[in-house]
Amino acid sequence: MELVLTQEQEDLRATVRKFFQDQVPMSAVRAVVDGADYDAGLWKRMSSELGLTGLVVPESYGGAGAGHVERSVVLEEMGRFLVPSAFFSSAVLAVDALLTLDDEQARADLLPRLASGEITGTVAVAEDSVYWHPGTTNTEAASTDTGWVLNGQKNLVVDGATAGVIIVYADEGFFLVDGQAAGLTRTPLAVLDPTRRLARLEFSQVSARKLECADAAAALRAMADLAAVALAAEQVGGLARSMEMSVDYAKVRVQFGRLIGSYQAVKHGCVDSYVDWELTSSVLRYATWVADNNLDELRTAAALVRSSVSPAYFRVAARTIQLHGGIGYTWEHDAHFYYKRAKSSELLFGDPAEQLAERLGI
Repeated sequence: MELVLTQEQEDLRATVRKFFQDQVPMSAVRAVVDGADYDAGLWKRMSSELGLTGLVVPESYGGAGAGHVERSVVLEEMGRFLVPSAFFSSAVLAVDALLTLDDEQARADLLPRLASGEITGTVAVAEDSVYWHPGTTNTEAASTDTGWVLNGQKNLVVDGATAGVIIVYADEGFFLVDGQAAGLTRTPLAVLDPTRRLARLEFSQVSARKLECADAAAALRAMADLAAVALAAEQVGGLARSMEMSVDYAKVRVQFGRLIGSYQAVKHGCVDSYVDWELTSSVLRYATWVADNNLDELRTAAALVRSSVSPAYFRVAARTIQLHGGIGYTWEHDAHFYYKRAKSSELLFGDPAEQLAERLGI
């Protein structure tokens, strides 16, 4: 088991960090928060120049053929800069779904286009419950003379209002829906975290193509586990940035004639954040290694990384606001974006502690 990044992977991190540092200032994030569209130029450079959108897509489908470790490196940097893009929904959720299912035609049709950034995709599972569990769907799929139609609704769909193609879990199976299909209503949601766009989808006799899958329940569980690992990588990046903001501020803020970093309580807070970062980074490296090398352990590893990283990120983000004092609570400071991202990510796929307990049979 290799838990230390190789030099090539560290070089990837350095390249991606420099790119996002130059291309995604917080002003760009705030513009999206205020309602601007995702930056099409940024997406083009991410896909065509850096090849990020096709990182884990096999070379036979036009991708780079890299692994989940490499993708986690990219996601960490995206979490660090709160990059506003369709990467998580398209290059993670949609790509992993197609690679997990058994539909070769769908892979051949869609993976090259997703890898090149020509189209974006997402996956729609959650309804009344946020959990991605088999048997929790009420969305109905009916066979007709011309194909399949869907009726029902999906909730908390990442980038659901803008995705070009949507992979929908319905009636214990998976269906492919065009984002502009007749009868599909897409409603953006007002959510806690303004840096991640979610939507509610309503299906009324929406034409769909059923995707080949030998075991839909097993496929859904595998998708949920890979999504959890990818999300954890993004969270570790946000945690690291929150910690760095606290340390940087402690070095320059003077209170009562002394740098606040000289006070024991502030020192301990910064050290606690560092410990959280070290521990979560280690668990993430294990989970991504498992995703690439030992899928038999993925269910447990995914639950472990979510239950470790999610509360740690929220602790560090909350501590960052506290260590900044009054300025940390203002809209003008960036700390609250990480705080909101931390809490929304923690609950995006359900309570992490409950999932870990379920996997361990507790």
